[in-house]
Amino acid sequence: MARTSANYMRLDQVLVQRGLAPSRNRAQQLIEAGAVSVDGAVVWKPAARVPLQAEIAVEEAIPFVSRAGLKLAAALDTFGVNVSGLVALDVGASTGGFTDCLLQRGASRVYAVDVGHGQLDERLRRDGRVISLEGTDIRGLRALPERPNIAVVDVSFISLRLVLPAVARLLPPGASVIALVKPQ
Repeated sequence: MARTSANYMRLDQVLVQRGLAPSRNRAQQLIEAGAVSVDGAVVWKPAARVPLQAEIAVEEAIPFVSRAGLKLAAALDTFGVNVSGLVALDVGASTGGFTDCLLQRGASRVYAVDVGHGQLDERLRRDGRVISLEGTDIRGLRALPERPNIAVVDVSFISLRLVLPAVARLLPPGASVIALVKPQ
């Protein structure tokens, strides 16, 4: 069979068309997380063109919008931190893995801060408990409408030495901070 556009389609579009993902954004996240295989082989590129007749499997073992949520869940369990009823600050929110984890663990509200734009998962963006502060550098944020009880931090391309003082300025005394350390 010739490889024509009529019998091939982008993998992210196929996932949505077959009902294996609710949106292209979620399909792309699943693919980039290595959770999608085509004819038995993992495919990592959302734009990969695949045969319409291909066997596609999705391993949706991730209960959060991204694998970052698994990292935070492990930290909360390891440190015995209960976030139920707390107001949280998520610095470096990106797609919202930490935010999703906090909400699933019972946080009452999450301020999701990220310098990027348009990354936060649409479901989280629509959740009334999430206040999205996209396009915001934590170092320039002087106050929030309320003081968070806990902050979680997962940042890239900037040192925690620059971020943590800005986070501390927004928290009341005795608040908790969980920061993901990434050696770079």
